[in-house]
Amino acid sequence: MKKTLLFLFVLSTILSSCKKDESNNDPGACYSNTNALTIVHDGLDREYVLYIPGSYDGLTAVPLMFNFHGFGGSASEYMLEADMRSIAETDTFILVYPQGSCLDGSSHWNACPPGNGNKSNADDFGFLEAIINEISSQHNVDLERVYATGYSNGGMMAYGLANYKSELIAAVGSVSGSMLDCIGPTSHPMPIVHLHGTSDGILPYNGSSDWTSAQSTLDHWISFNNTITSPIFSSDNGGGMTVEHYVYDQGDSLVSVEHYKYIGGDHIWFNSTYQGKNASQLVWEFVARHDINGLR
Repeated sequence: MKKTLLFLFVLSTILSSCKKDESNNDPGACYSNTNALTIVHDGLDREYVLYIPGSYDGLTAVPLMFNFHGFGGSASEYMLEADMRSIAETDTFILVYPQGSCLDGSSHWNACPPGNGNKSNADDFGFLEAIINEISSQHNVDLERVYATGYSNGGMMAYGLANYKSELIAAVGSVSGSMLDCIGPTSHPMPIVHLHGTSDGILPYNGSSDWTSAQSTLDHWISFNNTITSPIFSSDNGGGMTVEHYVYDQGDSLVSVEHYKYIGGDHIWFNSTYQGKNASQLVWEFVARHDINGLR
């Protein structure tokens, strides 16, 4: 659990933090959301921002896409930075930006199960499941097409779901994130797309004593999914930054592991494009090719 403990201390000195004095007993003290919905989970009022596209008519089951903010973030502000609403309108899926709870003055995601030695006891995996149950009880959701992505600590959360809630999650994307060292019992081949900048100063691309490298994370899923080990490679610099694309395909259930490597890229949700597509588009187009049974 070393990395689980350390991310709260390391990131808090660099990432955005709350502006108020806060208490662990007040789950809303370290963030401010607009137009958020509330659900009670594990004795706490938990928030999430829900976007239902105008193209949704309720007649056909549609995918559900979760996007998790970074450490210290708020869901409604993050929605503006990692905006997938126009894509949801075009491709008709329900979009959710959950809110992490407060811990020592900053919002966070607990990307490992609560347990001894884990600084956070937030049941965020259960929170995700509660949101799915709530939304699917009110809207026509295709439960075989529930996806998760996130930025930084939110990317850690997405990987946590791939490990510990795989029965609910069909595919996962991580942007400037890392996978913690609590590896769970993933129950089916898990499609993964990982976007990372080589100049990331928070979660270094090549890893550190505290964080796994991008390639180490990829290697885990390449092995787990039994994909090819020599990737299909392409690159593009049409968006003002060279972006390399690596595809490890032909995995079990035809799933793939893909990586977008932003040369000189920082610790951000990328607006620089690969073949005209920003991070939001690349993540969605990848996950949307899959359902919980594999490649659609």
